[in-house]
Amino acid sequence: MSRKVINLDENELPKQWYNILPDLPRPLPPPVDPSTKQPVDPAKLERIFAKELIKQELSPERWIPIPDEIRDVYRIWRPTPLIRAERLEKFLKTPARIYYKWEGVSPPGSHKPNTAVAQAYYNMKEGIERLTTETGAGQWGSALSFACNLFGLKCSVYMVRISYEQKPARKVLMRSWGADVVPSPSDRTNFGRKLLQENPNHPGSLGIAISEALEDCVTHDNTRYSLGSVLNHVLMHQTVQGLEAKKQLEQIEEYPDIVAGCVGGGSSFSGLFWPFYYDIVSGKAPKPVKIVGTEPISCPTMTKGIYTYDFGDTAKMTPLLPMYTLGSDFIPPPIHAGGLRYHGDAPTLCLLLSEGKIEPRAYDQISVFDAAVTFARTEGFLPGPEPAHTIKFVIDEALRCKTTGEEKVILFNLCGHGYFDLSAYEAYFDGKLQPFDYPEEEVKKSLEKLKQDLPWIEEVRKQFIGA
Repeated sequence: MSRKVINLDENELPKQWYNILPDLPRPLPPPVDPSTKQPVDPAKLERIFAKELIKQELSPERWIPIPDEIRDVYRIWRPTPLIRAERLEKFLKTPARIYYKWEGVSPPGSHKPNTAVAQAYYNMKEGIERLTTETGAGQWGSALSFACNLFGLKCSVYMVRISYEQKPARKVLMRSWGADVVPSPSDRTNFGRKLLQENPNHPGSLGIAISEALEDCVTHDNTRYSLGSVLNHVLMHQTVQGLEAKKQLEQIEEYPDIVAGCVGGGSSFSGLFWPFYYDIVSGKAPKPVKIVGTEPISCPTMTKGIYTYDFGDTAKMTPLLPMYTLGSDFIPPPIHAGGLRYHGDAPTLCLLLSEGKIEPRAYDQISVFDAAVTFARTEGFLPGPEPAHTIKFVIDEALRCKTTGEEKVILFNLCGHGYFDLSAYEAYFDGKLQPFDYPEEEVKKSLEKLKQDLPWIEEVRKQFIGA
């Protein structure tokens, strides 16, 4: 059986990013300054982000031009292939047709450079010399290291300690592109030193790593911070995936019944589904489309979190963001899907979830790796643990179609390969992986602490999010 790969010519690379803000079902609640309890002044963000990125974050424009310099770098790996998973279909004996957008072909091995390249470019244009960031699984740190190297910027990466220890090859890749990589919590920042004093073996979290990267940024001149997910401009840069996928499906006269992706902060998933959402709200979709986001049961932001305002980091340095959250003090179990261990999600994603536009699914680590191995043994590619959560959903849905006889078209984002996750697969094959649930009592505890720390948070939620 030959593999069905749908490619685009490099001249078909998107020339614009799609911005979802004008098409949301209601206005996006603003970030809130905890010192004033009012929407944050965008000028305050200029010490953290490039001015052009702040402008994109708030832009009311539906289509944002992609500079030629960014498109030239994209051409190193874009457009990425869309592949029909015919071998998986045959193995499952399903009438469903399964397609995956294969982002693992980028130099860092994931979707992340779609925004890393853009962020490094805009910072370079404004004369910034160094970017700081955090990384969980290492995909984002690798992508920003790659992008900074291309545009002549220094890069400092705070890598969640448990991932730093589990995935040493990611450190090597980042250093190959010239980045400085440290385990978080670290002795580089006041916040990191405080946590290490309390617990020298602290496993870290994305919230903590964000705090360290922000502290590093604001205490050093000519340095800015770069975020790999959550914010609107980040998700917007990722829409090159969905825009390409639409063109590729048009070539073979297909359109998805289901669009699915994994959610850590929401960038890869949003980058795929936003352009199809635009079709839905503009009346261009030829049929109903179900949008499904997947996550681990050990970090269940969409399925057990509360929609309120919370800090984006553990040290509470960020503005308050409107999102489904487990509480910014949340410390996740040490699952191998490091990119999905974040306490909150993107505000745009959370608004759509609250409006019932997205269906969430949560899975345990064992069943996720079962699905990943099935995919590897049929399709050949070893998926990252993060997109393997979506593969679990896709397999379940395809088997449901087998029972009902429905010929659903399923599109998902294979947002990264698993070749730096071989220790996780080794643990799986040796029977050492644990399923890791996250009890609802722990979620309640974390959210109660948020209310204790910010007794006025409910009033802010009611004012900007609503009842």
